[in-house]
Amino acid sequence: MDGDHAPPPLSERDGSFNYDIESMDGGGWRGAAAAGRFGSSEALLRYDDGEGPREPLLRKRTMNTTSQIAIVGANVFPIESLDYEIVENDLFKQDWRSRKKKQIFQYIVLKWALVLLIGVLTGLVGFFNNLAVENIAGFKLLLTGDLMLQERYFTAFLAYGGCNLVLGATAAAICAYIAPAAAGSGIPEVKAYLNGVDAYSILAPSTLFVKIFGSILGVSGGFVLGKEGPMVHTGACIANLLGQGGSRKYHLTCNWLKYFKNDRDRRDLITCGAAAGVAAAFRAPVGGVLFALEEAASWWRSALLWRTFFTTAVVAVVLKALIEICRSGKCGLFGQGGLIMFDLSSNIPTYGTQDVIAIMVLGIIGGVFGGLFNFLLDRILRVYSIINEKGPPFKILLTITVSIITSACSYGLPWLAPCTPCPVGSMEECPTIGRSGNFKNFQCPAGHYNGLASLFFNTNDDAIRNLFSRGTENEFHMTSLFVFFTAIYCLGLVTYGIAVPSGLFIPVILAGATYGRIVGTLLGPISDLDPGLFALLGAASFLGGTMRMTVSVCVILLELTNELHMLPLVMLVLLISKTIADCFNKGVYDQIVVMKGLPFMEAHAEPYMRHLVAGDVVSGPLISFSGVEKVGNIVQALRITGHNGFPVVDEPPISEAPELVGLVLRSHLLVLLKGKTFMKEKVKTSGSFVLQRFGAFDFAKAGSGKGIKIEDLDFTDEEMEMYVDLHPVTNTSPYTVVETMSLAKAAVLFRALGLRHLLVVPKTPGRPPIVGILTRHDLMPEHIHGLFPNLRKSH
Repeated sequence: MDGDHAPPPLSERDGSFNYDIESMDGGGWRGAAAAGRFGSSEALLRYDDGEGPREPLLRKRTMNTTSQIAIVGANVFPIESLDYEIVENDLFKQDWRSRKKKQIFQYIVLKWALVLLIGVLTGLVGFFNNLAVENIAGFKLLLTGDLMLQERYFTAFLAYGGCNLVLGATAAAICAYIAPAAAGSGIPEVKAYLNGVDAYSILAPSTLFVKIFGSILGVSGGFVLGKEGPMVHTGACIANLLGQGGSRKYHLTCNWLKYFKNDRDRRDLITCGAAAGVAAAFRAPVGGVLFALEEAASWWRSALLWRTFFTTAVVAVVLKALIEICRSGKCGLFGQGGLIMFDLSSNIPTYGTQDVIAIMVLGIIGGVFGGLFNFLLDRILRVYSIINEKGPPFKILLTITVSIITSACSYGLPWLAPCTPCPVGSMEECPTIGRSGNFKNFQCPAGHYNGLASLFFNTNDDAIRNLFSRGTENEFHMTSLFVFFTAIYCLGLVTYGIAVPSGLFIPVILAGATYGRIVGTLLGPISDLDPGLFALLGAASFLGGTMRMTVSVCVILLELTNELHMLPLVMLVLLISKTIADCFNKGVYDQIVVMKGLPFMEAHAEPYMRHLVAGDVVSGPLISFSGVEKVGNIVQALRITGHNGFPVVDEPPISEAPELVGLVLRSHLLVLLKGKTFMKEKVKTSGSFVLQRFGAFDFAKAGSGKGIKIEDLDFTDEEMEMYVDLHPVTNTSPYTVVETMSLAKAAVLFRALGLRHLLVVPKTPGRPPIVGILTRHDLMPEHIHGLFPNLRKSH
């Protein structure tokens, strides 16, 4: 990760190490500015009464001076903020002045070419995932079914459970040992990244590899999880890999992608990747765009809307072409299953007042169940974190345990269900043997089927298709639906959190569709709606209750089912379920972001921030540089701190009075030091030598793990006594706020502009020209309440 490095010893922690800045270069005012915020990335861990730092989900913590620490996957890693601010220094201005029309045209064409590539690759990966899952899971179910037809029931269970165990353990092993960041759905991490939080390896090539194959193995292994959530993360990883010009570690680099070596362009590409992931998972291109807008992205503009729409359209075209190839039977068991498309639009549904009342009740049920689901998931994830932090073997053991429980439920519970005679005049073969379908034979005699086995002994996509099917009012016994709902609800809770790429969409849709069908079956005599449509509305209500998304979920479900006439009812049930669930807790992804310790910034400021000003929360010591600074001072500051930005201040004789020049980034200082453009005298230059020696792309942000580190640079004693002019690389127009500005306003400004540093300047003259620097950490509730323990959150 850019800026990653090992934490220094405790004696050099920012909060406890306070060297005399004046002794470094004789700067008269800077030693007195210790009340300001150090020019850091995000860090300063807070300690309470000597008991250690208090962090979400973390019982143990390693020391770190560069950033906060969060849980990525199941491991603890340092995190840093992304910087979406344009650095306007002399190099940047010269680059734009010298840029020709051809280069500008090339930049625009490359950006559109990249989103095209993102769409194509995400579509191909989505298709490959489904193809692999349908064939692997299909082979497993066929093997089990053949053994059951021979009445070798115990052998069938061993084969079924053994396949699930091997698949699950393999998924957990590659996740635990190769890419721990690939565990879970990845949506909270992508959401945090687009909010400006860069966590270790969340978009690395190794994470992409494990996300694809781990998801295939996990879903094929019978776990109650989906591949739809991980597809969002996969799309983001693909976009990041392309956006940073490939991977030097894996010898996949492209120099012609040098235009995108900045956080702003990568943010746009990853937003397109997240939208493409949803489009590939659900075959819902418009839903993908709305998902990126409603749930994933923190910054949006019209140009990004066009690009995401184009990307998802490409995904839809790619999937359509590949599915047509598979219709000829060239894709093995892949056919009706996979790439879920539940076509319910056989006729126009009619509904009366009693149906609307029932749907409102369904919305209330979804809100209650969703709030309870989120509450229980929070508790379970906290327990799992204690197990997972013990190391990879324990992660694999936990996965194996859940796999055995899931296999026992999937194979054992259908034995409790009665055998049902096949319906007369059914369009489908009954019982279905050797393929997916509504009527699974299981242990039943000829001419009968097991309704519960039809749900358990299918892929999750086929189970949803069975629940959504219309004209099948009497297909499932009420007891079978109750048993299936209870099992899926509980298994969905215990499965999410194991070290396997896992999504929540499918478990939530399965559980919601089941209780929706229960309500529809109960209301059959008095309702005009088919139980299959109630299943759709139940799925919508549970999605609204857990994820708290409305517009995107509504469109995704309508694109999935091709049931546009249900739009008013789906909207109604989503609004009710979200409103009810919001009374209990946050959405599931928001909860997970908090649990992982990711410093996510909301679009609105907290009410208590109105009682504070910007100067109240900046913390010191502040480290700054002169416009012309001694090399030794810069090297010492970079070695003992992990700060990302440093204020630059001109002082006499370079200026008449202390004057804030701007902000210089750590990465720019390292490039400047590596180039060794030093002077023997402390004089301000025109900067022409630096402009000739370097180009704007020399200061572009490196990809993951490729940045220059201060430990890699060596200097002679003579060089340490020389000077370097920082003016050409200093951002001369950083965003600043006066120290008396309301903290609420400063927080909204910080988030809206996508900043990493917000400089706080004094209100009155005659003081040092900078008070401190506001960073993301300073605006976090934990930091503010640590400084002001008596401040009430409700105020």
